[in-house]
Amino acid sequence: MKKMLSLAAMFAVLSYASPASAELKIGGDAAVRLRSEFNDNKPAGSITDNNDDLKFQYRIRLKGSADLGSGYFFKTLIQTEETAGGAPVAGGWSTVENNNVGAYNLEVSNFIFGRVLECCHYSMGRIPLNSINNPIFDLTLYPVPGLFGTSKIYAVDVPVYQWNFDRVFGFNYGGKFGDGELNTTLVVFDNATQDNKTDATGDGLFNDGYALHVAYKTNVGDIKFEPQAIIALTDVNGLTYSNVSPNTFGANATIPAGASKIGLSGFYTICKDHRGNYTGGSAANIDYNGYLLRAKAESGAITAWVDYNRTTDKTSPNYDAKYSNLFVWAQYNLKVHESATGSFNVTPTIRYRASEKDFGTGKDKNDQLRGELYATVTF
Repeated sequence: MKKMLSLAAMFAVLSYASPASAELKIGGDAAVRLRSEFNDNKPAGSITDNNDDLKFQYRIRLKGSADLGSGYFFKTLIQTEETAGGAPVAGGWSTVENNNVGAYNLEVSNFIFGRVLECCHYSMGRIPLNSINNPIFDLTLYPVPGLFGTSKIYAVDVPVYQWNFDRVFGFNYGGKFGDGELNTTLVVFDNATQDNKTDATGDGLFNDGYALHVAYKTNVGDIKFEPQAIIALTDVNGLTYSNVSPNTFGANATIPAGASKIGLSGFYTICKDHRGNYTGGSAANIDYNGYLLRAKAESGAITAWVDYNRTTDKTSPNYDAKYSNLFVWAQYNLKVHESATGSFNVTPTIRYRASEKDFGTGKDKNDQLRGELYATVTF
């Protein structure tokens, strides 16, 4: 709490800086969420394990921005990313703990600074991704389900938005190209230190995890079309495998339909690496490929989408599995109050995931249903 008050006080002081300083604009949102959760986990040959829960959760986010003049700018997002014990919290949502204890420490979640010119722009820092509307990073980072703390992370259910806090560290440059806009981002996924020195990997100086994200926004008639690719420039470390070089490509499309719009996404990822490792484990010949498809509809207060992911993992030794994930998200945003200074919304939401792992001699199934009710104030 002291840290949160200190950050708020700092923002207040900066916002009343002298006229010679940039004006810092402050906004944000605060929300509480009631979540009912129903899990149906059935390992092959085992009795179904049902684990249901009701959670009371809360989140506050502070957003700051500054116009420095001549096109230079700064933006940041402050929120919590971990519990009092240091464990990550999905999406910045904290859950009420036993005896109503627990800390809520605000941290710098993302920040960018750069410049916008008439023909181009550039920025650097912890860059926000808008990954809830763009699943390319979801498939790249989570093609094979893996454990993160006590939670199983899948390519569906917007994992980058939930678990990576919708950001990457990188350097972005974009500008007009033909009839559209080309954006390129050098992404730094991880830091392979000199402690990882081997004859195969080198001394660590240029052995960090780098990737290039390329996206091109254009219009085809009334359709907004955005082909994209993420290309691994060096070996990167993931949740399930490390020292791998995956490549992902595909596109998003937005189709207007009167007052509504329809979104379609399709992405494919592939990785073949003979010098890979099970993260935190032994060496392995990494060999997987998968795809993620999304159909999304937005009409007034209603937003809904369906994701389908399928990944074939032939990583050796002695491993061959197929993962299938179906996910549905549906919500209704009820505006209770709206003015020039803020708003108050109530949003009921349904999230359903059906997951299956087929390893030839059996199948593991893991399904989850969540009913959520959000109350959010923006300011």
